[in-house]
Amino acid sequence: MCGIVGLFLKDPKLEPQLGALLTDMLITMTDRGPDSAGIAIYSGAKDGLGKITVQSAQPEVDFKTLDADLHDAIGKPVAMLVKSTHAVLELPLDQLDAARTALAHLRPGVKVMSAGDSIEIFKEVGLPKDVAARFGVSKMKGTHGIGHTRMATESAVTTMGAHPFSTGTDQCLVHNGSLSNHNGVRRMLKREGMTFETENDTEVAAAFISHRLKEGDKLGEAMEATLTDLDGFFTFVVGTHNGFGVVRDPIACKPAVMAETDQYVAFGSEYRALVNLPGIETARVWEPEPATVYFWER
Repeated sequence: MCGIVGLFLKDPKLEPQLGALLTDMLITMTDRGPDSAGIAIYSGAKDGLGKITVQSAQPEVDFKTLDADLHDAIGKPVAMLVKSTHAVLELPLDQLDAARTALAHLRPGVKVMSAGDSIEIFKEVGLPKDVAARFGVSKMKGTHGIGHTRMATESAVTTMGAHPFSTGTDQCLVHNGSLSNHNGVRRMLKREGMTFETENDTEVAAAFISHRLKEGDKLGEAMEATLTDLDGFFTFVVGTHNGFGVVRDPIACKPAVMAETDQYVAFGSEYRALVNLPGIETARVWEPEPATVYFWER
């Protein structure tokens, strides 16, 4: 049992409140997942710049001079903002791959949480309220975001086992459920060149969608493919650079509710995650249908 929240803003006036709204939604889902929590914020692209969000178990060691060391390695300016065990590295967008390669050599203990021109992912072990406070999520602004509270059932309670999982540029996925064929799908994706950091079935789902997008699928098509190629019980919420999508398996035994107004589209594992959103009283509220893909893009 886990808790999922998501918020896709249509109204730019709400963008300064994105972090605060998502934090409230996330904390409401604490009893569905007290082991760990994570959140992905899409904060908008800066012209020509990209971001890599990294995590370290020893931030005071790994983050010391990391910006300068990366600058030396790639020959381009690197700015760094440290947030507890995470750091956001800002650098030229065309240097993301070079920077990731350099990171593996310079700081082998550092883990990449996300990379792209707008995504930042923060996740750690602990109660959702503590994780959100640790990274100052309530003060973050952006266009859309996804959050997850985890109750581990099949893999260890670790930072890397927490959601969201990001396996492609500006992509992420959160999951409530369990996949029965993830080992076979993982082997197939490895043959196609995908790499994995954990044994978590959710990372396989994220990589599956990343692979399909890389092969030319649109977001809706990639999500449709999960219904035929992934076995098990699942609710997925997916984020991309400009999109937000939801899909449930054909049985749809995992709870889910959505709400839409002229200002936003929201997702929660339960309705109580949505009750403090502005204008929820007049929103169109519904339960996503089984085996049906819903997505919004700007």
